[in-house]
Amino acid sequence: MKNKEELASFVPTKTELNVLEILWEYGPSTVRFVHDKLNEQKEAVIYTSTLKLMQVMKEKGVLDRDDSQMKHVYRAVLKEEKVKGNLLIRFVDQFYQGSPSRMMVSLLGTDKTSEEELQQMRDMINNTNLRK
Repeated sequence: MKNKEELASFVPTKTELNVLEILWEYGPSTVRFVHDKLNEQKEAVIYTSTLKLMQVMKEKGVLDRDDSQMKHVYRAVLKEEKVKGNLLIRFVDQFYQGSPSRMMVSLLGTDKTSEEELQQMRDMINNTNLRK
């Protein structure tokens, strides 16, 4: 998947997303570091599985590797906002018939939305309306 169009619409698997989250948070890292962080998050992961996953992600063009030193250091090629945006669009399409407003109504209907979050949303909506 080296072509830019495919990479732009990349939707990671759960395990790929876990690796990307670590690289976005901590920056370029060794396989050992990523592996240790994955093991903090969930049940034991075998080191060779982490290594193979990151090698495959490099082959896909999702990760880049600096092998100029003894330890190979991987970095995320894709921006966090882009990947999460792709996931969100896919989610909205799949569960809310592509309608962001349906998703928002559903979210606001839960008791998990704090008053502060509601106010942030009101402010965002008001600012968006002012720009039109």
